[in-house]
Parts: sequence; structure tokens; C-alpha cells
Amino acid sequence: MEQRTLGRQGLATSALGYGAMGISLAYGPSDENEGIATIRRAHELGMTFFDTAELYGQGENERIVGAALAPIRDEVVIATKFGFDFTGTREGGVDSRPEHIREVVDNSLRYLGVDVIDVLYQHRVDPNVPIEDVAGTVKEFIDAGKVRYFGLSEAGANTVRRAHAVQPVSVLQTEYSLFERDAETLFPVLRELGIGFVAYSPLGRGFLTGQAKPGAEYDPTDMRSWDARFQPGNYEKNLEATQRLAGLAAAKDATVAQLALAWLLAQGDDIVPIPGTRSIQRLEENVAAADLTLDDADLKRIAEILPTGGFGARYPEGMLPTWD
Repeated sequence: MEQRTLGRQGLATSALGYGAMGISLAYGPSDENEGIATIRRAHELGMTFFDTAELYGQGENERIVGAALAPIRDEVVIATKFGFDFTGTREGGVDSRPEHIREVVDNSLRYLGVDVIDVLYQHRVDPNVPIEDVAGTVKEFIDAGKVRYFGLSEAGANTVRRAHAVQPVSVLQTEYSLFERDAETLFPVLRELGIGFVAYSPLGRGFLTGQAKPGAEYDPTDMRSWDARFQPGNYEKNLEATQRLAGLAAAKDATVAQLALAWLLAQGDDIVPIPGTRSIQRLEENVAAADLTLDDADLKRIAEILPTGGFGARYPEGMLPTWD
């Protein structure tokens, strides 16, 4: 698979990465062995970038990812994240105090079974901790050889600039897909500073697979049961748009998911989407998107179908990240 460079510090990954969250969080009941098999198949197909986080089961997801990648550790890039509070005592549910970051990093190294974390993200900005203190703490780990690259997630332009001034940021991760375009407002500053971009939920939480159901039909443990894009009113509009995309995809002998991933890859060679799946069949479909080329006419048609994104907020009120 094509390799892409994220940032100016040397981070190189496959053009498509693997988002591991769904193995243990947010998409209903899962099976660990199935998750491990899917991760290993992803590597066989050319994926070298694997994304996890402390939040995804408080170490459980990291443990599974670490176990799956242990035999090929030197061939892959492992990214994880810190920044949430599980004690219920911190305002906003986030915690990026330096002492907490140090605790999380030690735990993540142990759960992953590695000596160094390739990419360490702040998962969500903590308004009560100056970003300079966060960046300085990550810099300590980079200088000590326990972390290679610094990343931010769901951060605004001002936060990115301030962090980058203390410790160069290699990558920003934020939701981005045909359904969610707000991240495009951040691209100018990222490209000015030479920061790569990782697109999470690149398939609109599964809607852009062409297999979406109304929210009420999902298990209550599945976030799509409450995601606004799957609710009455929005669901029908998103379905209609997806059906129109399916016609364009079929003309290229592709699926809607492949079209959606190819569209993301066409937005810049500094962008790496990280679709997640527990299905090897779906994984193989996603990987094939890296070989799908969209021409100007294709991109124009897609823009006509979804000029500004999908219908429905990506998070409920109170959960939507605030960018500064």
C-alpha cells in the first residue's frame, strides 16, 4: 500500500490505517479473537498504522491491539491516547494534568507490551490544563525515548499552534468524512505548520458502508442507536444521499465505502483515514479503496450529492468537542 508522511518529524504510515475502537467499544458486543484476527489480516493487506486509546476499555483495547501486533511490532506504527478522567471528579470528564499523563503512559506501555509508543495523542483538550503543559509533558517522554511522535485530537487552530510551539505536533486526529466536513477549516493551519491529519469515523460510523439501519434497530450498546444521523428525519436524507453515491460507485465497480475512502485520500496526501471494522470481509473491501482513483468528474459529482456533509450532528449536545 502507498505510504504517506504525517508531519515533518518522520512519521510515515500506510495510506489507510486501522481504527481499533470498535473491537471493544461503541458498536455492540464483540469478540477478542475476531478482533485479533482482523488486525493481523489488516497488516497482511498492507496496513501499518493502528489506532487505540486508554478510553477504549481502560486498557482492554490496548491489550488486544498489543497482543495482535506483538509478532510484527517492528513493522507497524501504534498510536494511543490519554486525556480522560475515570474517577468522576474532573470537570468535563477530561484530565490532562501532567501527573495523569505520566500515569496513563506507563499504563499504556504495559497494556500494549511495548517499550515505546509511536504516536501519543491528547484525546480531548482539557480546558483546565494549559496546552503548553501538556505538550511539555509529552516532550519529556519523547526526549526519554518512550514516545516517538506527538498528536492532538479534536483540537482547534489556536490550541494546535500553542502546542506546536512547545513540542512539534506530527498529526491531528478529528472526525472527517463525506458526512462530516468541519475539519476542513483546520487544514490551512495544519499545512502551514506541516502537520498531518488522521480522519476517524471516515465512513460516517458505518452509514457510508451502504448497510445502515435506522437507529432503533441497533443494540442499545451501539452508539448508532443514538447517533443523530441514524434518527428519523436525518436517516432518510442520509440514506437517499448514500443511494446516489452507490450509483456513482457502481459505475466504477466499487462500493460506497470504497468511494468514501477514496474521496478522503483525494483530499490531500497528508491525510490518512482509519476505518475500523471487526469483519475481515469489510476490511478487505476498505483496503481496496487505496487503489481506487477518482477523477475531477467523480469529485464534482460527489460534491453535487453531498456539498457540505450529511444530516445530523455527529455528537449530542454536551459531547461535541469545542475547538479553540
